[in-house]
Amino acid sequence: MLETATADREKSVQDRRNRFGMRFGDPIFRILTLSFTILVLLILGGVIAILLEGSWPALRAFGPAFVWTASWNPVTENFGALVPLVGTIVTSIIAMLIGVPFSFGLAFFLTEICPHKIRQPIAIAIELLAAVPSIIYGIWGLFVLAPLFQHYVEPFLIATLGDVPFVGVLFQGPPIGIGILLAGLILGLMVLPFITAVMREVFLSVPPVLRESAYGLGATRWEVAWRVVLPYCRTGVVGGVMLGLGRALGETMAVTFVIGNAHRLSASLLAPGTTISSALANEFTEADGDLYTASLVALGLVLFVLTFFVLAIGKRLLLRNTKGTLA
Repeated sequence: MLETATADREKSVQDRRNRFGMRFGDPIFRILTLSFTILVLLILGGVIAILLEGSWPALRAFGPAFVWTASWNPVTENFGALVPLVGTIVTSIIAMLIGVPFSFGLAFFLTEICPHKIRQPIAIAIELLAAVPSIIYGIWGLFVLAPLFQHYVEPFLIATLGDVPFVGVLFQGPPIGIGILLAGLILGLMVLPFITAVMREVFLSVPPVLRESAYGLGATRWEVAWRVVLPYCRTGVVGGVMLGLGRALGETMAVTFVIGNAHRLSASLLAPGTTISSALANEFTEADGDLYTASLVALGLVLFVLTFFVLAIGKRLLLRNTKGTLA
């Protein structure tokens, strides 16, 4: 009887706790999460407001033509965002062309081919690359890769591809080492650990029975990767690629070291150039005059809008892939 009474009392206490949690805990949790959401939106709105306020003199002076104007002359106070905008897009595309295939190969190797004894050490080593400061990548690129590019890589590209119709225009000019191509390569190496880590995790989420069934039907490793693994986790793969692209678009110090920082628009990937982030890093402390400062802030606004559209496109792709998977 005593044990029964004790159990009933404990059950009654637990019931009261559950009712209290449902009565007060859920509303409090809902209010807290809503507050965090509103706070994030307020911070985002504050960033947009500050960018608009700081860039308004430049937007008022140059109008929408600021985006497609190539001139950048602080002496005559004539500014345009086209050169750094093109540099940002081109270096990011090069980074994706380098980083995504290598990341896919590394992730598939670590999950499907690599021996178990060395799988985890290699994965940790790749992920540690993400912890290397960007300025280290920039110094390494300037003092190690730039001389190699100047003496070996760029002369080879000029000699082999420089005279090819349509493609040759991308590989013309003197081999000076630093430039758009080297900056894109550095960015590709920087985004590689981020994309690889995400792809590896999503590849591990594929049920083993799917792989074993494909291998049992006689599929090769490439067929398993392309027709089984990738379709199953394409949403996560797209998310990893978007994460790497966002990293490439906003990188500053590493690009500043190796891109040449020249406000000149050239069709050659070997020529020096600039990006929005490197232009801000180089010139913000030297900006003299309200219009010069406002133009730099306007560059930041252009980068913000560009990143927003890239992430929106990535989200659109994720939603479409999710719907296709569910269908």
